[in-house]
Amino acid sequence: MPGCSIRALWILNNQDTVVFSRRFPVVEKRWRLACDRENDRPDGENIGYTVLPSLPTDGELASAFAERKKRDGSARGFGIRVARSAQGSDSWVDDPITRHIISLCISKEEQAESFLLWPLVLHIKGHYYILILPLVEPHHLKAYEKMYQRSDCGNSVGIEESLSSLLVDLSCITGAFMVAHAVGDVITGDFVEPEVIVNPSPSVGGLLDSLTGSIGISSISARAKPVAAPVAAATTSGTPVIGSVTSDAPKSSSRAADKDALRTFISSAMPFGTPLDLNYSNISAIKVNGFSSSDLPLADLKQPAWKPYLYKGKQRILLTIHETVYASMYDRDEIPDTISISGQVNCRAELEGLPDVSFPLTGLNTAHIEVLSFHPCAQVPEQGVDKQALMFSPPLGNFVLMRYQAFCGLGPPIKGFYQLSMVSEDEGAFLFKLCLMEGYKGPLTMEFCTVTMPFPRRRIVFFDGNPSIGTTSTTEHSVEWKIITSGRGVSGKSIEATLPGTIRFAPRPSQRLPSYSRSVQGSVVEEDSDIEAENSNNMVNIEEFLVEKMNKDLPSVDLEEPFCWQAYNYAKVSFKIVGATLSGMSIDPKSVSIYPAVKAPVEFSMQVSSGDYILWNTLGKCPFVASPKV
Repeated sequence: MPGCSIRALWILNNQDTVVFSRRFPVVEKRWRLACDRENDRPDGENIGYTVLPSLPTDGELASAFAERKKRDGSARGFGIRVARSAQGSDSWVDDPITRHIISLCISKEEQAESFLLWPLVLHIKGHYYILILPLVEPHHLKAYEKMYQRSDCGNSVGIEESLSSLLVDLSCITGAFMVAHAVGDVITGDFVEPEVIVNPSPSVGGLLDSLTGSIGISSISARAKPVAAPVAAATTSGTPVIGSVTSDAPKSSSRAADKDALRTFISSAMPFGTPLDLNYSNISAIKVNGFSSSDLPLADLKQPAWKPYLYKGKQRILLTIHETVYASMYDRDEIPDTISISGQVNCRAELEGLPDVSFPLTGLNTAHIEVLSFHPCAQVPEQGVDKQALMFSPPLGNFVLMRYQAFCGLGPPIKGFYQLSMVSEDEGAFLFKLCLMEGYKGPLTMEFCTVTMPFPRRRIVFFDGNPSIGTTSTTEHSVEWKIITSGRGVSGKSIEATLPGTIRFAPRPSQRLPSYSRSVQGSVVEEDSDIEAENSNNMVNIEEFLVEKMNKDLPSVDLEEPFCWQAYNYAKVSFKIVGATLSGMSIDPKSVSIYPAVKAPVEFSMQVSSGDYILWNTLGKCPFVASPKV
């Protein structure tokens, strides 16, 4: 991770107490030397404070962070300037990025002085706030100090200096975010590998390989050495076990790491403050097994950090393109429907030695790719109109080789409308009319499709629906319509599906909101009102208060609609499509080449799943982004 060094990191709990911190003296020495050079410049300018109190104590940082939450809050400003924004605060900078890249004004306990700490990357994971302070040049800090004092700072159009233009020059910000996410996964035990699908076809290894391969298990012959198999799987206790039977499906651990495990990860992943390998599986494997002299590569080959062990065993390559479809379907003339695709190429290369793998990506022109990003092990030497060659030195285990954003070239896989009308305060009538897989041909197959109507604010006491296809079921707060069930996939034809029906809810308990809640609710609507000044001192964070308010059994009428939070009601569609991609992105397994040459089968699969695929109620309110007028 070139260009990224970390001065310090802190982890705070939801009581704003520092529960873990780590400082890197080597990086801090570089910062002091840079500040000395900046202060000694002949133009006489300096960064405005002495360098001696460069890093705060845990108590000073916790106090400054708590003060920031009272002043700005994670939701109050959203990084946008309002009437109460103080000059020098993050919301004064007037840029939404200040929700994630913050500054803290540190007041020294023993001295009557304060100094600015910036840029601090803020990542919230579970009940913890993770703050990462990367190393920047003093002149970057000086530029930010000047910026947040100006009346026209932030994202104003046409100005020479803005926060966005400043951050573009700081590659360390990206690295700091990667560190923050890795630390967050470690402390919460949230380790998930990308899914790589294995075709259930038998291999030449006999009956045992055909059985294990069909369920995604590598051949037993690949486990002769400490980590001869891919990455480690996690046991139910969360302790990594190397060399056990592993699956190609995503794996996760629910056990949070203790401080010793976190210290070990930080020392190994980013020694002396420079991030090298943030893969927790690799770090755990090295800690448990060490290294073997027989694992050393040839003298003329350099072993990369992402492959601490060499693979031994039966060789093969698994490639999966996994796309996630996001959509908002409105069925309104004044609001266009939106649909987008987020895709990734997952890979698992079980190859001996340190080979290079290359293949061309096809469909780039027809897929209308907007964004492309690659794993650090990849090189992109060739680009064409509809082809992009990709070469990489694969690490161990499952990894994401490439990510991309694209348009849906085939149109929405599910389109139609959802209508819900409340005929009384507790009773409503609804109608679904959907068309599935219109214009889709084989080999595209929809494996399952489910529509869910959530009613988080109401309890269902009666439901009557007559689906044209599939079955319906209810829970206390939702209705589920299974149009296509698993095992009954649909391929090569479109399906018309309708569901009319009625629904009745339990009467709402009559109770009044306390005056404090009403005052806060009013302050959210009138963000710039001076009346809120009284109440703002009693409230640390509006966002936290709203979450607490949602979870309480408050009368739904005060939330404007009798069935959903914030006046919106919708249905969510879940589905899975296999056989091809919706963007047109593809890989030809026959075009995959390995150097040095080796005979290794290539298995390739494609699947599409739904993300937030929302059908908004045509008869109700709905959120949308207005298109700019040209």
